Amino acid sequence: MSAEALQWFKSSYSGSEGGQCLEVATTPHTIHIRDSKNPADTGPTLRVTPAAWAAFTASR
Repeated sequence: MSAEALQWFKSSYSGSEGGQCLEVATTPHTIHIRDSKNPADTGPTLRVTPAAWAAFTASR
């Protein structure tokens, strides 16, 4: 699935001050993560499993 086809939203773990925001999009088997400062399809995207994302957010 291309990055443009995903429904991106700002992560609730991002700060409200701006500058340090993650955008997240989900599919049934993958969590897609990107930097909101570089949202274009050319920017890097990290993809992890839902279990890995749950472990990451739980460790906060």
